[in-house]
Amino acid sequence: MMQAKILWIDDQIELLNSHIIFLSEKGYSIDTCTNGSDALEKIIETRYEAILLDENMPGMNGIETLKQIKKINRNLKVIMITKSEEENIMEEAIGKEISDYLIKPVNPNQILLSLKKTLNVRELIKDSNISEYQQEFRNLSLKMMDIKTWSEWSDFYLELINWEVKLSEIDDETMIEILNNQKFEANSLFAKFIQNNYESWIKNNDGPTLSHNVLEKYLIRQFDKKPLLLIVIDNLRYDQWKVIEPSILDYYTKESELPYYSILPTTTQYARNSLFAGIMPKKIHEELSQYWKNDNDDGGKNLFEKELLKYNLNRLNKGEINFEYFKITNLKNGIKVANSLKQMKKNDLTTVVYNFVDMLSHSKTEMEMIKELAPNDKAYRSLTKSWFMNSPLFDIIKNASDLGFKLIITTDHGTINVKNPTKIIGDRNTSQNLRYKTGKSLTMNEKDNIVYKNPHDISLPRTSINSSYVFAKEDFYLVYPNNYNYYSNYFKNTYQHGGVSMEEVIIPFVVLNPK
Repeated sequence: MMQAKILWIDDQIELLNSHIIFLSEKGYSIDTCTNGSDALEKIIETRYEAILLDENMPGMNGIETLKQIKKINRNLKVIMITKSEEENIMEEAIGKEISDYLIKPVNPNQILLSLKKTLNVRELIKDSNISEYQQEFRNLSLKMMDIKTWSEWSDFYLELINWEVKLSEIDDETMIEILNNQKFEANSLFAKFIQNNYESWIKNNDGPTLSHNVLEKYLIRQFDKKPLLLIVIDNLRYDQWKVIEPSILDYYTKESELPYYSILPTTTQYARNSLFAGIMPKKIHEELSQYWKNDNDDGGKNLFEKELLKYNLNRLNKGEINFEYFKITNLKNGIKVANSLKQMKKNDLTTVVYNFVDMLSHSKTEMEMIKELAPNDKAYRSLTKSWFMNSPLFDIIKNASDLGFKLIITTDHGTINVKNPTKIIGDRNTSQNLRYKTGKSLTMNEKDNIVYKNPHDISLPRTSINSSYVFAKEDFYLVYPNNYNYYSNYFKNTYQHGGVSMEEVIIPFVVLNPK
C-alpha cells in the first residue's frame, strides 16, 4: 500500500520529532518545513495528500499560507493547528475550506485520527453505511412482512429511502442491488396491501390522507398572518425531495412533513385535478364536467386547475381567501414568477405548479441524452438536484424566504423506473398510459395488475358502460401484443407513473417557515 505523503509546516518543527516518528511508524511519509514561503515551493514540486499547517508562524502566517495553498491546489486537504481559540481566526480558516482544526497542544493520536478522518472519510463512511445496512437488512425484511397499516407503510418506505440515499453515495454495487431487491419485494407486498384496502378507503373514508382531501386536512390549517406559498412540483418522488431538501433548509426551517397517498391512477390528470378540487374524479366528472376530460377525449387534461382550486376553497368556506395561481412550464415563466414574488405578498395564498420534473421523466423515454444522464435512480436523483440548484424554482424559494412567505412543498404523484413488460389487450379506445389502462374488454395477466371492473367502486368515471381500470403493480409496464418486442425494449428502464408502487403512491407534504 502506497504511503500517504504529508507536509508539516511549523516554525518549531524540531520540537515535533516524536510526533513525526509516530506518524511514520503508522505508514505516513512526512516532509517538513519551517515557513510558508518554502512550503509553497514544496507544494508546487511535490504531490501531497494533506498539509499540517501551524497557524501562528512569523512572516507569512498560517492563514496567509492557507490562502496561497488553495490558489495552487484548491482540493488539497489542510489541517490547521493553532494555539488560538479566537472565533475570527477559526471562522477565517473554515472559510478557506480547511479539512480539520486542532488546538495545541496536540498529541500524536490526535494528529493520526485527524489524518485518517481527512484522508479516508469516504472509505470510513462507506464501511460504516455498509455495516449498518447489513445489520438492519434482516430487521427491515422482518418488518415489511408484518406491516398492517398505511402509516406503517409510509414509515417503512421512508426508511428504505434513507438507506437508498446513503448507499448511493458509495460505490458498492452489491449492496445497492441487495437494497433494490428488498425494495422490489416491498413493492410486491405494498401492491397486495393496496389491492386489499384501497376500495374500502374510498368508500368509507377511513384510510390515509389521499389526493382529494390533502388540502382540506393539511393546507387550510396553515393560513395565518404570513402569506402562504404552495408549490406543487409535478411528479416529484420522495427520494427526489430528500436530495433537494438540505438546500431548502438553508432558507427555511421544517415545521412538519406529512406523507400522503396519491389516488389511483397516479397521474396528473387524476391525482392533481383531485388535489385541487378536493373531490374524486367521478364527482368532478359528474358535477364539474366543464373541467373534466376522459382519457380518450381530445385536449389537455389539466387546463382548469385554478378553477378547481377556487371551487375547493369555496367548498371549504374559504371563498374570501385572496389567491393567485401560476403554472410554470418553461424557464422564462419561472424567472418571471421569481422576480415578481414581492407583488404576491398581498395574497393569502399563492399557488405555483412546477412541471419540470415531470418533463424530465418523460424525456427519458424520448431522448437518448436523458437516458445516458439518468440510467438509474441514483443518477435520476443527481440530475434532479443539479437542475434544482440552478433553477428558477430555487430562486422562488429563496426569494420567498426573504419576503416572509410560509412555504408548502408537495406533489401530485411519484414515478417508477419500469423494468418488466406485461401484455394487455384492449380495443382502439383504450387509454395509452403504460402503468394503467381504462377501457372495455381488457385482457391482461391479473398476477401483474390490480383490476377494478366497476370504476365507480373507487370513485373513477366510466369511459363507457363496460369500462374497467387496470393498474400495473411493482415495476411492470403494459404493452400491447402488436410489435411487443419493439415496445418492450423501447420503454424498458424509463420512468412511468399511473400504477401501484411506493414510489408513485407515497408522496410528501412539507410545511416550512422562513428563517
